[in-house]
Amino acid sequence: MNETRKKNVAEVGLLKDARLQLLRLHKLLVDIERGNFEKLNGQTSSGQFLNLLINDRNFDWLRKFSTLIVEIDEMLDLDDGFSDEMIEKHLFQIRELIDLKASDNGFNEKYKDYLQSHSEVLGKHSELKKLLVK
Repeated sequence: MNETRKKNVAEVGLLKDARLQLLRLHKLLVDIERGNFEKLNGQTSSGQFLNLLINDRNFDWLRKFSTLIVEIDEMLDLDDGFSDEMIEKHLFQIRELIDLKASDNGFNEKYKDYLQSHSEVLGKHSELKKLLVK
């Protein structure tokens, strides 16, 4: 196996691992948000909450995670494969998101608040950052 191919395989593996960690982090954040929502508004069905996640402005910040996860999934499912540039782009986007370098201040503030107030979120965030260290 040549060096370029080895690097590509390693990068794909890294992206898949990072995607899984990002998914776990996203699920934790969704669960916390649902708990907070239900404390204020009463119990809601999964379908109703999913509708809120998709359409309610209060959950816009979570869509940064879900959108990136979906984009990675779509790339990995491409019939004709994907390029090194596509892999690097998604790894870069994950790093930008968790390093709070997004231009969306609303996202940055909300995520930073969760990092400071929920040790489980900080733990998942730290696992993902550690994985992505170059």
